[in-house]
Amino acid sequence: MNFSKLILGIYGALFVVVTVWAGGFFVQIHRDYTALKAQETANQRRLAEAEALLQSKEKYLDQLRHDPVLIERIIRQKLGYAKEQEFIFRFEDQK
Repeated sequence: MNFSKLILGIYGALFVVVTVWAGGFFVQIHRDYTALKAQETANQRRLAEAEALLQSKEKYLDQLRHDPVLIERIIRQKLGYAKEQEFIFRFEDQK
C-alpha cells in the first residue's frame, strides 16, 4: 500500500508541475497576443495615414498634369516668372 500511495503522490506532483507550467505558458502566449494586437492596431493606423497621404499626393499630381492654371501659379511663385507687361516687386524683410 505504501508503494501505491508513493506512485499516486508522484503522479499528483507531476500533474501539478505540468499544470503550473501550462498555465505559465498560456499566460505568456496571451501577453504576446495582446502585444501583437496592439502593434497591429498601430500599423493599421499608420497604413491609413500613409494611404491618405498617397491619395492627396496623387490628386496633386493629377492637378499638375491637367491644370495649366496651377502650373502657371507654381511657376510664378517658385521661379518668379512674369508675363509680358507685368512687373514683379520684391521686398526684403528688414530685421
